[in-house]
Amino acid sequence: MTCKKILLVDDDPVFVKAISTKLRGAGFEVTTAEDGASTLCALRDVKPDLIVLDILFPPDVPHGGVVSWDGFDIMNWLRRMGGITRTPVILVTAAEPVEFTERARKMGVAGLVQKTGDPGELMRAVHQALEGPGTVE
Repeated sequence: MTCKKILLVDDDPVFVKAISTKLRGAGFEVTTAEDGASTLCALRDVKPDLIVLDILFPPDVPHGGVVSWDGFDIMNWLRRMGGITRTPVILVTAAEPVEFTERARKMGVAGLVQKTGDPGELMRAVHQALEGPGTVE
């Protein structure tokens, strides 16, 4: 069995470290990115089996941007890139997920998880997304 590759995109270094450790402990290969620009760069090096993507980001100032990319903007870019249109995406947010549910469903995400909720919820969503197609209800 080959090691599944996960691209974790989040600007919170504490969350990234905690979730990366958990995912690696479960046998996944993890690549991280902190914003839209680094996500696009990471995709040049790795073809992930799954993307875990934060919804809310600050402005992309380190890369010369002044406008915030949110997870939905990043996802739109990802969907336009050849070869990853079928890659499942799990959105994560520190906000209340219910405010994003309809938009996430329309974009066909595999899951929507609150960061501050049950820590096992993200791991369950990861395993479910990698087992087969599905979208947020």
